[in-house]
Amino acid sequence: MKTAYFDCSSGVSGDMILGALVDAGLPFARLSTELKCLPIKGFSLKAKKVRRSTIASTKIDVIIQGTPKAPRTLEDMVRMINKSSLPPHVVKQSLDVFSRMAHAEARAHRITPSKVVFHEIGVIDTIIDVVGGLLGCTLLGIDRVIASPLNLGSGLVTTSHGTLPIPVPATIHLLKGVPIYTSETQAELTTPTGAAILTSLANDFGLMPAMRVQSIGHGAGTWQIHGHPNFLRIFIGEDSRINKLQPFNNTDDHAVMIETNLDDMNPQVYDLFIERLLSGGALDVTLTPVIMKKGRPGIILGVLTTHNHINTITEIIFRETTTLGIRFHNVARTILSRTAAKVKTKYGAVSIKIATLNDGTQRRSPEYRDCRQIAQQTGTPIRDVIDEVRRSINYTENTIASKRKNKKHA
Repeated sequence: MKTAYFDCSSGVSGDMILGALVDAGLPFARLSTELKCLPIKGFSLKAKKVRRSTIASTKIDVIIQGTPKAPRTLEDMVRMINKSSLPPHVVKQSLDVFSRMAHAEARAHRITPSKVVFHEIGVIDTIIDVVGGLLGCTLLGIDRVIASPLNLGSGLVTTSHGTLPIPVPATIHLLKGVPIYTSETQAELTTPTGAAILTSLANDFGLMPAMRVQSIGHGAGTWQIHGHPNFLRIFIGEDSRINKLQPFNNTDDHAVMIETNLDDMNPQVYDLFIERLLSGGALDVTLTPVIMKKGRPGIILGVLTTHNHINTITEIIFRETTTLGIRFHNVARTILSRTAAKVKTKYGAVSIKIATLNDGTQRRSPEYRDCRQIAQQTGTPIRDVIDEVRRSINYTENTIASKRKNKKHA
């Protein structure tokens, strides 16, 4: 299991995450190329070597040409990311980050998320920081992220909402349940963007795990702070506690099952409700029909999620349903190693998921999101789209097997 450990003794920001990943070996040219799939024009990335407290670090800057149009609301962000050709799991993570940022701003200013207008967190460089950080971890093949407690800094900072104490309200809402601390350094060391990205990526917070380090990176903060090493450090390597001979090549993980009983809701609302749960960080959502007390028919809502998304999921459930109480269960799960790929079809390239067993056997299945989008655009029944993708998968597998057979005989 490839593990990344973020040392946040100098806090975290979006550009520091990007800098640390590039400094640790993420190919800068490939990152720049992959980010061009975003429907945003008029930007480029620049990487340069700088020193922070005598330590060589990488600083990533987003260069804006002209006055490109930037998304301003959560709805704009969702529309932009869904139009991209990013890997499905990066799309999901990016939507989760911006949703959590909007909800944090909404809680801070006591408005609804739909009314949040992004200021500091809405400019193009922040979009690149968010998507680039999530995409960078994927390109490096990182399976697990752990982070140290976050240094917030101290003092005051000037924002579009006026002068605010550090940490600003949005940051502290994003870091609920995460180990944090303040320091004597008079600066905003942890930004809302950095907090949102890291809490979306990290599986746990605490001490550095036992691991075989393969690369180290330093992502420079914007400012040179006297007497303080203003960089984010990342260690990437193999977790030495993971047995490589584990049967079925599975990954053990811990999650939270959130449940509640519903007995007075219109079933028509479930479709949109489930979409919002998945965008908010749910790993899976189930609706189980049951008979409740006094013979009433009802539904048990089950939402599987990670600890970092409990607050967001809980808020969505209370806002979207009539429930008055929610149950939480810590659960352990085992999952197959999974990767994403694309297959050529008559509709164009379609994403597929590949699950790999320990004996090398692979199971390939169409990505539902892509199939649904094709069905909507072409008017084709979705079952026909899925069947066509499966035929393309089978053709590709047979072609590969035939080539291997011919090569072996040759």
